[in-house]
Amino acid sequence: MDIIAQLEWRYATKKFDAERFLSAEQLETLTQAFNLTATSYGLQPLRLIVIQDKELQEKLVKFSMQQRQVADASHLLIFCIERTLKSPYVKEYFDNVKETRETPEEILAPFQEMLADKFDNQSKEETREWAVKQAYLAMGNLLTVCALEGIDACPMEGFEPSAFDEVLKLKEKGLESVLMMPVGYRAKDDMFAEFKKVRRPIEDTVIHW
Repeated sequence: MDIIAQLEWRYATKKFDAERFLSAEQLETLTQAFNLTATSYGLQPLRLIVIQDKELQEKLVKFSMQQRQVADASHLLIFCIERTLKSPYVKEYFDNVKETRETPEEILAPFQEMLADKFDNQSKEETREWAVKQAYLAMGNLLTVCALEGIDACPMEGFEPSAFDEVLKLKEKGLESVLMMPVGYRAKDDMFAEFKKVRRPIEDTVIHW
């Protein structure tokens, strides 16, 4: 596969074909890729909401600046962060490390204690800012995976997170929505699909030493 050609092919899809849907295998690839995304400390302070419900998608359009991609896409992916990240969450992660890798507790304990202290004592705003950065990492990863799989996508910040949280009852799940990404197939009449990419010259963006 020509990776650069696929990245040239992708664009922020403005109009989806509402009659075409991702296969179960494609959706599985996206969810697995989300779960394999790199995150700081490996803590994965993220959850992915996957919506394939046209009635619900339509309801969310009014909280998305009337962007039709939300309703017409095959699926709507919503990137969420955990509302509470304290020492119990850190402990769950390290318990998973011990079980998965059979790493002795005495080796993990210093790192676990350091992270538990960090998240217990830093401000809620600092923790939230850190978690949001992890959501952007996950979205970037999925954008690339979509390109490689020939799946169209549109990364979005333009929506009302508080309204999404209320409609989807995310607060009860301990979550907060921060980003969303409709995925599916571009409509044949989406004129943006034929536009040339506008990027700075590579010599202006990459520095070699």
